[in-house]
Amino acid sequence: MNASLDIVVTIISWGVVAQHIWATRGHFVADKMQLPAAVLAAIVLLTSIVYTVLIWTDEQPLVAKLIGLLLEVAAMALFWWAIRASRQAQLRFAFDLNQPRTLLQHGPYRYVRHPFYTSYIVFWTGWAMATWSPVALLPLGAIIVLYILAARGEERNFAATAMSRDYEAYRSRAGLFWPRLFRPAGKQRV
Repeated sequence: MNASLDIVVTIISWGVVAQHIWATRGHFVADKMQLPAAVLAAIVLLTSIVYTVLIWTDEQPLVAKLIGLLLEVAAMALFWWAIRASRQAQLRFAFDLNQPRTLLQHGPYRYVRHPFYTSYIVFWTGWAMATWSPVALLPLGAIIVLYILAARGEERNFAATAMSRDYEAYRSRAGLFWPRLFRPAGKQRV
C-alpha cells in the first residue's frame, strides 16, 4: 500500500465532497431540500465513507489511483468552471420543484446542459476507479441514476416555462452530460 498516495486521494476526494457541500448552501437556491435530494446527500456521505475505507484497506494498482486522481481533478475544474458561469444565475438545487429562472448557454453550458452533474459523475467515477474495487460500483451506479433523475426533472421544469422553445433549441445543440459530437440533421451550422 502506498500510504502517501492514499493520503493524496483521501484529501482530494474529501476536498471535492466539501466543495459540493458548499455549493448546496452557497451557490444553489432552494426553498427546502426535497426528499430525493436528501437521499442523494445521504448516499454521497455513505459512499464517501465506503470509498475512504476501500482506499485504506485494499491494494490498488498505481495506475488506477493516478487515473482516478486525474478524473477527480478534471471534475473539480469543470465544477469551478460551471460555478463561474452560473454565479449570478441563482440555479435551483437538485430535485427542486420550482421552475428555473434562467437559461445558461455560456461557459460549460455551451457544450452540456448539466455541467454540475457531469462534474459529479466524473468525480465519483474517478474515486471509484481509485478504490479499484467492485464494491465501489454499486454506490457509483446509484449516484449516477440519481443525477440522471435530477437532470430529467430539470428538463421537465424547463418545458413548463416560457423558455421552453429556447430550451428545446438549446437541447439540440448541447448534450445532456457529454458534448454532442454530431448535430442532428438539419441543425448543421453554415
